[in-house]
Amino acid sequence: MPDPQTEPVVIIGAGPAGLTAAYMLVTQGRPVRVIEKDQQVGGIARTVEYKGFRFDIGGHRFFTKVRAVNELWHRMLGSELLRRPRLSRIYYGGKFFDYPLKPMNALFGLGIWNAFLAGLSYVWSHIHPIRPEVSVEDWVSNRFGRRLFRIFFKTYTEKVWGIPCNTISAQWAAQRIKGLSLWTAISSMLFGRFRRDKTKIQTLIDEFEYPRFGPGMMWEKFHEEVERLGGRVDLNSSVRRLIHEHGSIRAVEVESGGRVEQVPTAAVLSSMPLRELVFAMSPPAPAEVRAAATNLKYRDFITVALIVDAPDLFPDNWIYIHDGRVQVGRVQNFKNWSPDMVPDPRMSCLGLEYFCFEGDGLWTMADKDLIDLGCREMALIGLLDPSKVVDGTVVRMPKAYPVYDAGYEAALTIVRNYLLTFTNLQVAGRNGMHKYNNQDHSMVTAMLAAQNLQGDHRDVWAVNADEEYHEELAQETDDLLGDLRALNKSQPMVPTSLDPPR
Repeated sequence: MPDPQTEPVVIIGAGPAGLTAAYMLVTQGRPVRVIEKDQQVGGIARTVEYKGFRFDIGGHRFFTKVRAVNELWHRMLGSELLRRPRLSRIYYGGKFFDYPLKPMNALFGLGIWNAFLAGLSYVWSHIHPIRPEVSVEDWVSNRFGRRLFRIFFKTYTEKVWGIPCNTISAQWAAQRIKGLSLWTAISSMLFGRFRRDKTKIQTLIDEFEYPRFGPGMMWEKFHEEVERLGGRVDLNSSVRRLIHEHGSIRAVEVESGGRVEQVPTAAVLSSMPLRELVFAMSPPAPAEVRAAATNLKYRDFITVALIVDAPDLFPDNWIYIHDGRVQVGRVQNFKNWSPDMVPDPRMSCLGLEYFCFEGDGLWTMADKDLIDLGCREMALIGLLDPSKVVDGTVVRMPKAYPVYDAGYEAALTIVRNYLLTFTNLQVAGRNGMHKYNNQDHSMVTAMLAAQNLQGDHRDVWAVNADEEYHEELAQETDDLLGDLRALNKSQPMVPTSLDPPR
């Protein structure tokens, strides 16, 4: 039998979920070994550095209603976690609209006639709602009206997912746009300052926290702390097989630098994509489970970073591009996330986000061609003079988003039920659960999964699971918060360096 005192918990993946789990376990005296296939920790929340310029893989706000997560963030970075104003807009029809939507801005942008028709559509949707709500199109139309759905949701959402809105599960909207409606958007704008913080909808927040040198700074600190406390993090290492017997994972086969090693394990906590986890099982998972895993699909992601010889391009942190003439879906202005993301105050760095499937035309396009495409599209929508672009680089991120298409829920249920048969296996995180979590929710799933490996019975699947957006997870996170406060007293942190992470 595995010995939990001597054999490590193998944690697959060094993103927010994996590193949070590693930290929680190592502070409780458990030996841990983290296996990460990339050369850098952070997963999709890492920060990429190019010639001194830093940029996110998507832009990561640090905002949460979970006190245990917030306390842990501040424990790690302290004053290096900056409070930043949020400004984001929608580009549609050659105009910019505030997001969250503001009534007068939307009225003048759409024109009185279109605004009137949108209002009628909104009223109609409440008199004659679509039942049952099956797709994103149904869910958004019921809350905004079909006309506003077509204007402010359809084009961008279909860019992100690469499939029609009527084939995307309503569960995605219920999870990602939690509680938002035309009325909540308007009431937040009019009365938001009088509302209690705990009722604030995440989509509507007007400020957030952000590490001085990008989100990767947070996960580099987690990495540092895990190793300081005795844990091990193996980069450039990949999991080949999970060897199991009688419902227990006995060893994990790891490949690194051409060398294959079997690591005996007391338990496994996985944040690797569920599809890959199923196919790594040895002996193989049943045919029905493997078929279900094949039906779990992913949307991939490309960031085209443009280095621009201009100090100020536009005030937004990011802009949603609702324009079918261009393929870019969103534009990040990283200098507006933190001035320290750009080494020269006379320069700027934009991140152009393209959503694709691995192997398609965008994914296989040469880096130079992608940079040229980005320049042309920025010129077309008037955000940038291409002559000001002095350099650029491209980062491809596979499996950035689990796809909520028709049939995914049935497939996920089959896979989940199979994995529950293993007594010493836990899953956590976005890809680890095929669940479109924000990083704070990924951290909570990791915290609860780590507690389960210590003998608790927490439901990790309940995190961010329903339309009520129950982020508080009252008793669970209160317990974790108490644990973290005890750690503050017993294990003082090593001061965070003011130097940029490497």
